[in-house]
Amino acid sequence: MAQVQRMSRLMVKTLRDDPADAETLNHKLLVRAGYVRRTAAGIWTWLPLGKKVYENVARVVREEMDAIGGQEVLLPALLPKEPYEASGRYEEYGDLLFRLKDRKGSDYLLGPTHEEIFTQVVKDQCSSYKDLPVILYQIQTKYRDEARPRAGVLRGREFQMKDSYSFDASDEGLAEAYALHRAAYQRIFERLGLDYRIVSAVSGAMGGSASEEFLAPAPAGEDTFVDCPECDYAANTEAVTFALKPVPADGHAAVEELDTPDTPTIETLAEHLGVPASATLKNLLVKVDGEIVAVGVPGDREVDLGKLGEHLAPAEVELVTAEDFVGRDDLVRGYVGPQGLEKVRYIADPRVAPGTSWITGANKADKHARNVVCGRDFEVDDYVDVVVVEAGDPCPACGAGLKLDRAIEIGHIFQLGRKYADTFQLDVLGQNGKPVRVTMGSYGIGVSRAVAALVEQTADEQGLCWSKEIAPADVHIVAAGKAVQTELALDVAEQLGAAGVRVLVDDRAGVSPGVKFTDAELIGVPTILVAGRRSADGVVELKDRRSGEREELSVADAIARLTA
Repeated sequence: MAQVQRMSRLMVKTLRDDPADAETLNHKLLVRAGYVRRTAAGIWTWLPLGKKVYENVARVVREEMDAIGGQEVLLPALLPKEPYEASGRYEEYGDLLFRLKDRKGSDYLLGPTHEEIFTQVVKDQCSSYKDLPVILYQIQTKYRDEARPRAGVLRGREFQMKDSYSFDASDEGLAEAYALHRAAYQRIFERLGLDYRIVSAVSGAMGGSASEEFLAPAPAGEDTFVDCPECDYAANTEAVTFALKPVPADGHAAVEELDTPDTPTIETLAEHLGVPASATLKNLLVKVDGEIVAVGVPGDREVDLGKLGEHLAPAEVELVTAEDFVGRDDLVRGYVGPQGLEKVRYIADPRVAPGTSWITGANKADKHARNVVCGRDFEVDDYVDVVVVEAGDPCPACGAGLKLDRAIEIGHIFQLGRKYADTFQLDVLGQNGKPVRVTMGSYGIGVSRAVAALVEQTADEQGLCWSKEIAPADVHIVAAGKAVQTELALDVAEQLGAAGVRVLVDDRAGVSPGVKFTDAELIGVPTILVAGRRSADGVVELKDRRSGEREELSVADAIARLTA
């Protein structure tokens, strides 16, 4: 027996117009269809229809996690700060962390993610290699104080997430757990009906080594990823690398100082000299934990500060200001060159390879230098791939030109290794009776983000368009208005419900057929059954919400088809 939901009793208020502040499809349609309601910036209430969709997504995630041996737990959202101080993330998260004090003045936080707490749980519960491997997971609310929450439930300050963690006594065990999760995620997203890509990624504040993201391509996506049209390479732009390719340094002319007044930017310099920007060397000054560092990239490229920050984490990276040049005669604003920078660490993109020649600042006001050769006239302290990736950049795997696409991150898997086990001294007794340091994996799926991603990928001009797996009902029955039609609609609904079919029936009195049909399209249940003009003859219409195909059937045939 499945539930029959009558819209005359259901708390659902549909809207004809988009919310004034809505920019993305999921924000517009989930609000208009009565699935969610905005409580505050980045904070949402899931209304009855929305809660059903959310729970259906969560059910699919649970089923696949259970299938790989995962054990569900529920950790608190309100957490003491000490474990996060021990890992260093209490400071690393910065303003993203919700911090609070209790009445005694003790410090707490609202959990952004739970690696530290899961590690402590396993340390308390597992003491021998015989207790491993173990996979624990939860579906829980997370909190991050986003500066600009936007895009509906896609990017909120409170969101629902499945996070799981594997604990193994060996690296081989971690690799197996990682593979299990990777395959489970593929099954989850396929069952949900999401179009997705698996891409190489960076670990960020999570730490660890191997890392992959599951991205759902969509114009509303906040992630940019690259895709190679010639091979299977795909990666988050922050994970794309460029190989260092030194060239012979001999044959270059001597350094020549140029008079270049009023050319503090690459654009003004290139115009003054009549050269392409790619012939110049851009030197961006940043502060890394307060120390000035120069970053060199070709003049026609931009520095990806996010990429730079990931490479230098946990150090804090910020741009220099005018005040930072005070008392630094070696740094001439707008005319910095790597040659002669004795007191400044110099980081360069691999495109600034040994043997390459550049036009760059001469470290004198209104002066630049030509024929400045890497490896001859200056040395690079560290090579870091930090340029903003552009369409057409060479694929690291095959060399073909890369494509850029927007996507929504719906999952992320990490081989954390022993980062958190080291912090909390998570050891078990090995087979030889000696302590073994446990190795971990961390695996996340944004449950509420998956709902938003599905809307972004599957909605059409009429509204939402759910798959049967996660829709709030299997069939949406519309009673066109007259008593005989409503009576037939309710009778069919009861028969379908008794057969295990989930039914949403629009039996609202005083609502025009046009509004009911519009709402049925907006709400997005996969099959619409209309009790209309031929109800007295025992004939109804079946409509496929996605394709729009319609067919008239007898009531008996319609019920038989829907219960098959």
